[in-house]
Amino acid sequence: MNALLAEWRKIGRELGPALPGLALVAAVAIASRLLYGLIPWDVVKKAVSEVLIAVLLGLIIRTYVGFGKSLEPGIRFALQRVLRLGIILLGLRLSLQAVVKTGLSALVLVLVCMSVALTLAYLAGRIFRIPPRLAVLIGVGTAICGNSAIIAIAPVIEAKDEDVSFAVATITLFGTLAIIVYPLVGHALALSNGAFGMWAGSAVNDTSQVVATGAAFSEAARDVATVVKLTRNTLMAPLIVLIGLLYASASAHQLTGKAADATRLTLGKLAPWFVLGFLLMTLVRTLGVALNVLPQSTSNAPANLKTAAGALVFLDEAAKFAILMALSGIGLGTKIEEMHKTGLRPFVVGLCVAALLAVFSLSLIVFFGWGGTA
Repeated sequence: MNALLAEWRKIGRELGPALPGLALVAAVAIASRLLYGLIPWDVVKKAVSEVLIAVLLGLIIRTYVGFGKSLEPGIRFALQRVLRLGIILLGLRLSLQAVVKTGLSALVLVLVCMSVALTLAYLAGRIFRIPPRLAVLIGVGTAICGNSAIIAIAPVIEAKDEDVSFAVATITLFGTLAIIVYPLVGHALALSNGAFGMWAGSAVNDTSQVVATGAAFSEAARDVATVVKLTRNTLMAPLIVLIGLLYASASAHQLTGKAADATRLTLGKLAPWFVLGFLLMTLVRTLGVALNVLPQSTSNAPANLKTAAGALVFLDEAAKFAILMALSGIGLGTKIEEMHKTGLRPFVVGLCVAALLAVFSLSLIVFFGWGGTA
């Protein structure tokens, strides 16, 4: 409790100096959303998210326009405080009931594919010698839910802004390619709607890209893909905690004596407060659905839960905008020269992981006959 109070006081001290920079971050976020809304083609809108536009717009402003040092505190505040708020609120989107509804075969497929994606990212990162944290971000972005997983994991492993920018760009690129390639392969192999939906839901990256890929095949495939993808999203919570534990353990081993003991005994290192908040919100949604005081879905909520559904929609939009501001801050805080040092190797790693995961997932679905044949 004392640690939480100290954190709140620290936030209060940071807020005043951060206001000018936060205004710039908010302006970039709003501009990104407006630019995204001006895209006339639905296919492009499903492939290119407002998050990617926010990162790119922030990069352009930092590189070609520039700004004074007085705005830096606000950018850091967005990267640290606003991001964590968005992650906490994301927990309200997830409930364990959605996992149960997908069935055992889909859950097994998701768990296996997540493990394979993370392993492939680790191995490919070692082979191509990219920063370990960047490899982790690419791995979780591919394994779970694209950009949401990247921004949730980044503060846990203390990833650099450049790593986050690279990971977001990589995941977006290959998720966009999936929208085009997956339906062509699915039709060529005469996959059923269920099989294709399971494939798209388990192997395509971001949620919007999964929906677009499934819809490009059929409406039935879209529905299956969405449910399988929601299962992946729900599993983000335990994975964040697991990675946090592994990272804290690795950090402790690099230290000696009292420093190592302090690292091991710090709860904030093992399970950061915003991760605990994320888990708490997930628990609230799960219990709320179980007690019938919160709807399973906000799109078709029962009449007696319309008010609760409206509140969830509002909080969901607040989470999305907080994350959009954080990604705007990442773009504004990223130095292009640091990205040049890494080169194109992250894209090669992303390609390897995305391609191998697609083949592996489809092979499992076909071999076990998951998704049916009709």
